[in-house]
Amino acid sequence: MADGESCSPAGAERGEDFEIIDKSLIPNPAELRNEGREKAAEEARWSAPIFSLAKKASENLALSYGHALKSAALVGFMSKPVGSDSTARTTARCHAMEERANLMNMMKLSIKTLIQSALSLGRTLDSDFPPLQQFFVVLEHCLKHGLKVKKTFIGQNKSFFGPLEIVEKLCPEASDIATSVKNLPELKTAVGRGRAWLYLALMQKKLADYLKVLLDNKHLLSEFYEPDALMMEEEGAVIVGLLVGLNVIDANLCLKGEDLDSQVGVIDFSLYLKETQDSDGKHFPCSCTVADLQNKIDCLEKTNSKLQEELAAATDRIGSLQEEQQQLKQQNELIRERSEKSVEVTKEDTKVELDTYKQSRQGLDEMYSDVWKQLKEEKKIRLELEKELELQIGMKTEMEIAMKLLEKDTHEKQDTLVALRQQLDEVKAINLQMFHKSQNAECSLQQKTEAISSFEGKTNEMMSAMKQMEERLQQAEKARQAAEERCNKMKQELAGRLDTCRQQMSQLDSKCSTLEKELKSEKEQRQTLQKELHQEKDTTTLLKTELQQMEGLKKELRKLQDEKQQLEKVCEEQEQALQEMGLHLSQSKLKMEDIKEVNKALKGHTWLKDDEATHCKQCEKEFCLSRRKHHCRNCGDIFCNTCSSNELALPSYPKPVRVCDTCHTLLLQRCSSNSS
Repeated sequence: MADGESCSPAGAERGEDFEIIDKSLIPNPAELRNEGREKAAEEARWSAPIFSLAKKASENLALSYGHALKSAALVGFMSKPVGSDSTARTTARCHAMEERANLMNMMKLSIKTLIQSALSLGRTLDSDFPPLQQFFVVLEHCLKHGLKVKKTFIGQNKSFFGPLEIVEKLCPEASDIATSVKNLPELKTAVGRGRAWLYLALMQKKLADYLKVLLDNKHLLSEFYEPDALMMEEEGAVIVGLLVGLNVIDANLCLKGEDLDSQVGVIDFSLYLKETQDSDGKHFPCSCTVADLQNKIDCLEKTNSKLQEELAAATDRIGSLQEEQQQLKQQNELIRERSEKSVEVTKEDTKVELDTYKQSRQGLDEMYSDVWKQLKEEKKIRLELEKELELQIGMKTEMEIAMKLLEKDTHEKQDTLVALRQQLDEVKAINLQMFHKSQNAECSLQQKTEAISSFEGKTNEMMSAMKQMEERLQQAEKARQAAEERCNKMKQELAGRLDTCRQQMSQLDSKCSTLEKELKSEKEQRQTLQKELHQEKDTTTLLKTELQQMEGLKKELRKLQDEKQQLEKVCEEQEQALQEMGLHLSQSKLKMEDIKEVNKALKGHTWLKDDEATHCKQCEKEFCLSRRKHHCRNCGDIFCNTCSSNELALPSYPKPVRVCDTCHTLLLQRCSSNSS
């Protein structure tokens, strides 16, 4: 892949993410052969087939370096005279063709490895799957090839998210992706939005369709790409045809929590080297020569320098975030002091208002208890009056029966008893008037509750008068028996009694007038009491409104506390992100050291074939159906399950793999020494 790694100054000016290999680092084929001969004596203990395979690998590398030197001479790395502008243009076109061919080949390899690994897994792919990550890196390089630089007030802007935004206008189905990408608050750069757009399009299985729509409208792409860019040439159509095969894959990619803005898009060639080794039948854990390993170490050093620069930028960002955090803390303290003061003021006001409310409530309760007692007393008086009225009605009925008896007895002496009948009719009329007055008194008693106590004495007087009338009626009954003898006497007595009755009627009229005056005064008192009750109701409504205002202030306090908690959470998340950046840097340094040590250790290990081993190397037990063979990924020997049940993360593997007991102890000792 030397052609893909080397690029011209023109490509560097375009801003492509290709690494330039220095000419001094590229060894000659003669030097490689000499190194192979010098190391032949040391590697005499290796078997003949392994030696031949290593020789073939060195020859292939020599050929690739020769091609790299030729391409460097064409582009301008070598000191070669340039004749005119036409030759420069031809060299630029050749270089662009080589870049397009390299990117297309890398895309073919990445899609092939992704489909094969996905079908071998047989499940949906996550964002941590290495072939999927490498596919997105290669696709990003393809979309960045030949991008035009747009100048803004801030500086030069070069992003592949610009042409992807056109898809929303050309294909309305892509509007959901655009809206979801814009609604993600974690994305702050155009590169991160473009990566999120590619993730969502792959999950919808419409990535090839969207890119085909772009290629069909090349007049719109000319605003973003140079004429010799990959998306403007036939290679773009070939890549879109290759992307159709990705519809077989099911991917479930989570965009939340991933830092898509600061990801470094570096192509990992180890995945594709492993595939070529498997296809040729080579079973080495790493068949690269020392020169390849040195090139990888140089690449890692460059990435380390990039990470250091990012760390410096992150530290500057940390300083700015800390200053913002201090400002936010000061603002929180000011808000807290203001809120505490307002709370204290409101508490004092509420205490005063509650005291006044309690005092007014006590007065109202006392008034209510007094009124309730008066109502109870008036109800009792009313019941007594009703009983007395019933007694009067019973007496009236008895009087009527007595009068009928008197009429029968005095039928013979009608002339003498006519006067008595007239008197009795007058008495009946008086009783009826008294009955109507008592009914009016009942109605007035229902409306006037406080005047009933005064009626008790008056009703007692009425009862005494009625008793006197009853006694007189009894006397009249006795006189009727002796009517013949004392007729004249009875006439005189009746005349006197009529005078006394008229006097009593006049007295009763005067008493009724006094009672009406008292009822009027009681009505006025009741109206005044009702006005006082209305005033107390108004005061209670005012107190309720003030309580509602207090509840609104409490809600505002709770909102301020919630905002404070959210700010504290944001600060904590920023501190955690800084810690994770430091851990990432330390892990990258440790990985570089591990790769160097593994490269040294791999020179003395071989990958045994399954046919060569019949017994476990450690326990020397024979393999069978129940005792199966397992390779140690560190030393390459074959062991049983009990002797190789350990798992460790090695630099050449992204996830923990099987390791024998001896390698496990050695690697643990090495890790402990590195940590100390």
